[in-house]
Amino acid sequence: MRYTVVLVPDEEDGGYVAYVPSLPGVVAQGETIPEALAMAEDAAHGYVDILVKDHQEVPTEGAGVVVGSIGVMMPPLASVP
Repeated sequence: MRYTVVLVPDEEDGGYVAYVPSLPGVVAQGETIPEALAMAEDAAHGYVDILVKDHQEVPTEGAGVVVGSIGVMMPPLASVP
């Protein structure tokens, strides 16, 4: 099964944080994108293994999953007296 992974640069510690939105709580970190992806994959495997062992439903990603980005206009800064 394949899952979407969201990678976010870690501004504080460097590297990348990887989230798997369809698997709540699956978060991993790596110094590089490939490392973060590998860590997320490992965490996702562990998460799914626990669900299967506990006889719980394993979340799936439907065809409706869309990943994109948006732009947000920033308001002008208020002048300080």
